[in-house]
Amino acid sequence: MSCYVDTSVLIALYINEQHSDAVSHWYMHSRDKLISSMWCVTEFASALGIKQRTGQLNADEALLAWQRFQNLCQNDLSLLTPNTNNFQKAAELTLNTSSGLRAGDALHLAAALQAQPKRIATLDEVFARNAKLLKIPLIKF
Repeated sequence: MSCYVDTSVLIALYINEQHSDAVSHWYMHSRDKLISSMWCVTEFASALGIKQRTGQLNADEALLAWQRFQNLCQNDLSLLTPNTNNFQKAAELTLNTSSGLRAGDALHLAAALQAQPKRIATLDEVFARNAKLLKIPLIKF
């Protein structure tokens, strides 16, 4: 089985956040093939930058989280390269104003739809609501 992993889960895996314990437990016990879009690399780096600028992380903590994330990407997370169809589908998803999706989350959802995972791991409520509407089961944290 495959599981599409949203950046919100990846952040919680390497940075102490509200759901970090639950995410770590899930990751340690998951037997799914983990997949995500290459977009998560940019989002992860951006989150580290924001957390440093706001004083939530120092440079050493951010570097350690980045190194652990890079290790995950090389060993446990298959990264999908977004293609033209993903960007087109993401545009369609964001044009539906009731979705509440921002561009980055829409791109993730479009990539997930193309990959056809058995489930999605996310901590983002808007992303989760839209995945449910598209009948993709969610990991519960």
